Amino acid sequence: MERTALQELNSWKIKSPRKPLILRGARQVGKTWLMKKFGADSFENTVYINFERQPHLKQLFDQTMNPQEILTALQTDANTRIHPDKTLIIFDEIQECPKAITALKYFYEEADNYPVMAAGSLLGVALHQSVSFPVGKVSFLDLHPMTFEEFLLATGNDQMCQVLKSLNFGLMSALHEKLTRLLKTYYVTGGMPEAVLHYATTERLDEVREIQITLLQTYEQDFSKHAPAAIVPRIRMVWNSVLGQLAQEKRKFVYAHIKEGARAKDFEMALAWLVDCGQVHKIHAVSKPHLPLKAYEDLAAFKLFLHDVGLLGAIGKLPPRTLLQGNTIFTEFKGALTEQFVCQELTALSNLPLYYWSAKKGAAEVDFVVQKEDRIIPIEVKAEENLKAKSLLVYHDRFHPDLAVRSSLSPHRISDWLHNIPLYALGFYFR
Repeated sequence: MERTALQELNSWKIKSPRKPLILRGARQVGKTWLMKKFGADSFENTVYINFERQPHLKQLFDQTMNPQEILTALQTDANTRIHPDKTLIIFDEIQECPKAITALKYFYEEADNYPVMAAGSLLGVALHQSVSFPVGKVSFLDLHPMTFEEFLLATGNDQMCQVLKSLNFGLMSALHEKLTRLLKTYYVTGGMPEAVLHYATTERLDEVREIQITLLQTYEQDFSKHAPAAIVPRIRMVWNSVLGQLAQEKRKFVYAHIKEGARAKDFEMALAWLVDCGQVHKIHAVSKPHLPLKAYEDLAAFKLFLHDVGLLGAIGKLPPRTLLQGNTIFTEFKGALTEQFVCQELTALSNLPLYYWSAKKGAAEVDFVVQKEDRIIPIEVKAEENLKAKSLLVYHDRFHPDLAVRSSLSPHRISDWLHNIPLYALGFYFR
């Protein structure tokens, strides 16, 4: 499999000075595989430490924060030499050793010629709990489920990927049916690496769904294992409500849809836990689409998406084979899968702040608004070939953008300020 994050890791490798890198992401998005792959491809050797499987090494960080002493001990434990700039040091499951998180500060200040990476399950939660977090002394990289581009590469559709990368819309139109079929398949497999790899080797979508169900069960177990006991029931309630919330005509998250009488203050911690785990994306509304979007963020209004479209389909118990017939998959749950896909593709672009816009009293709503450099671009998502864009028209009349994007199953077309971008090309268009 190919992960585009490897390009970012290679850029990190040659930085000077180079901060230790913390790799964030939900469980099973491929963090460990990526670090080991990077080490094998780009370094002479790798020293891999897993604090869950090697708990004896926690004592080392109780005794010293001196990087040279730590390196000497790690060399002895791994029975291998650690060379400056030539050996990648990986601290996996680092949330099990909070003092190792603190030690990253000293690697940056005293030994930045030793490349250090760290990752862990539920690390986002652990970082918020760590009192001695090395603020300003580490870099971050967020790893997401595999994008549609990475899915195409993993399934041997390299040429299709090149067509999309080139933004050759004329050629895309000629390949429209095949690209749509591949997109349907991606809606089912999603981007969790185990699911994609299994499909790439077997093409058994029923078995892919079993993998997804097992993964969802693992997430459920994590709630009880890692979250504070007092909020576990509320975490489950928020998690179980996501699909129903997205299936509403208006996708704004409503606490009363969790249970009657529910209030924000009762579920804030549960929601924050899921966000910190990387298992949900919280997309806020903006009151006005002006630069910078962050300044106009409405903290009380947001939509909640899962991190993976395949898992959303698994939660909804949608039969994989049936979904590939016609365009049913694009319209299920009032197009929720399609909006989930778009959210996923855009979220994977780390340089693209993502929001949505809603008029007062809900008269119009634009599904997503992105800030691309000094430009604000509204995006309306259509689940089928429907080209009506009522909300975009309201938005245009009010804010006069020079560019707006409608993404649907229809081929590319341009009508003055409105560009229709096929769903399968959207992630490539915004790169």
